[in-house]
Amino acid sequence: MPMIIAVLTVEYHLHGNDSLKGKRRVADSLKRKVRNTFNVAVAEAGTQDSLVNLRLMLVSLSNDERHLRSRMDKCLAMLEAVCDEEMVYSDLEFISGDA
Repeated sequence: MPMIIAVLTVEYHLHGNDSLKGKRRVADSLKRKVRNTFNVAVAEAGTQDSLVNLRLMLVSLSNDERHLRSRMDKCLAMLEAVCDEEMVYSDLEFISGDA
């Protein structure tokens, strides 16, 4: 049975943020909550130089796409619920890990 990789990308606009410390506080809080709740890998990707844009990428793998979709949908719902910042983009992608 092939392994399937799910990649969830979410982007936030941090209104009124004027420091990397403020951005890091938001990013670290979100990363900690999603890791602890869903045991997924998560990292900031591509927005390190911006004070007002934050992109997080979450990755998980399984041999059951329905299970992955459910997990990532729950991650997205939690990220929307626990953050006061504006989520401006989200995308869920599945990659087949046939070897």
